[in-house]
Amino acid sequence: MNLRLATALVVTTVAAAALGAAPSARAASVIDEWASVKAPPAPELKPVTIEAKTTALLLLDFQTPNCPNRPRCIAALPAMKKLLTEARAKGVMVVYSLAGKGTPADVMKDLAPAAGEPSVRASVDKFAGTDLEKILKDKGIQSVIVTGTAAHGAVLYTGSVAALKGMNVIVPVDGMASEDLYYEQATAWLLAKGTGGIGARVTLTKIDLIKF
Repeated sequence: MNLRLATALVVTTVAAAALGAAPSARAASVIDEWASVKAPPAPELKPVTIEAKTTALLLLDFQTPNCPNRPRCIAALPAMKKLLTEARAKGVMVVYSLAGKGTPADVMKDLAPAAGEPSVRASVDKFAGTDLEKILKDKGIQSVIVTGTAAHGAVLYTGSVAALKGMNVIVPVDGMASEDLYYEQATAWLLAKGTGGIGARVTLTKIDLIKF
């Protein structure tokens, strides 16, 4: 056996022994480090001026039992009613969504649909399996104000898909509700920082920062 081959065998044997003796290394998962994760600074809320002719207000699943089962949804109704009233007064298109077996009659009274306002029925993504995109395109809609419950369901998914479809997405954070504050926080962060061009098309705001 030549010297070069012998040296290679020794190195290989030593390395194998060292690997066998060393405890197996495992990268920590996010669950392992859960308690050490610090929430980042809150995304900035920005004032928005609406172009009425090219904007639609989406009211997603503001119905029974969804809204009554979420105290923050009930608390949001007065501000949402104000937003809806102002939007209608300026001729902004209003579109509703329904979940489960809900009907327009199940929408919360303060936000009840007016005659002729369309609605779609879907799970969390209100574009999936519905004609929502056609409804919006037929009216030349370029921007959507996304409100609803749950924040981590209908608002997150519909808002994200709208952005991916090239629409400008306006999300008033006091117009989206979940049963837990963490869901709302996560939704706001994911929409504001979403990859694939989502974050670039999303504007987080508050109802009283929206002007028509």
